[in-house]
Amino acid sequence: MANEAEQDVERWEAQLRKGTLELAILASLWGTRLYGLEILRALEARSKLGLAEGTLYLILSRLRADALVEAEWVDAGSGHPRKYYWLTPKGTERLRRMARFWVQFSAGLDAAIEPVLKRKGVTDVR
Repeated sequence: MANEAEQDVERWEAQLRKGTLELAILASLWGTRLYGLEILRALEARSKLGLAEGTLYLILSRLRADALVEAEWVDAGSGHPRKYYWLTPKGTERLRRMARFWVQFSAGLDAAIEPVLKRKGVTDVR
């Protein structure tokens, strides 16, 4: 039974991560141009959101199709060309709206779970 409960939590965690990746990827491009590996590194360093390259490029492709990011190949000079991504004005506005929503949503959720974290035996994760 414990194994089933663990799997349920793992599925929930995967869905939560999936739902926040677009926000995290757009945020990694705030004010800068990055190529794929740099985006992966930024996500890992800033948010501990490690993800597979294939997942990143699928999301970036969708973000391009939605005109939220643009991309261009740049000759790196040493090695193969790199595809750099950056926010469009539409992407910048979407990111701002998503960030505002996230702050409100996460503050409300923090308030809702605060009593759980204060209970004896529950480790405070902050």
